[in-house]
Amino acid sequence: MAVCDRELINTTLRTETMTVMITGDFYGTCPATEAEVQEALKKAGNINLMGERAVNVAIGLGLVRRSGCIMIGTVPHAQVYML
Repeated sequence: MAVCDRELINTTLRTETMTVMITGDFYGTCPATEAEVQEALKKAGNINLMGERAVNVAIGLGLVRRSGCIMIGTVPHAQVYML
């Protein structure tokens, strides 16, 4: 499952060592409420999170810690794999 803050869709993040293109093809373009995202995250086996709000929902569910995120510029990113 991929979750991204909507204002990041169709943007490109750049640092000295990486470039990340955030596309609607990967993250989707259908807006969801926080409650919908929470329910979907609870059921997901693989999670890709991009953005402050997306990461905070996962933190609130105990799926990720802030220290487990990387920062791409000022944007937090996390991946979660349920084993």
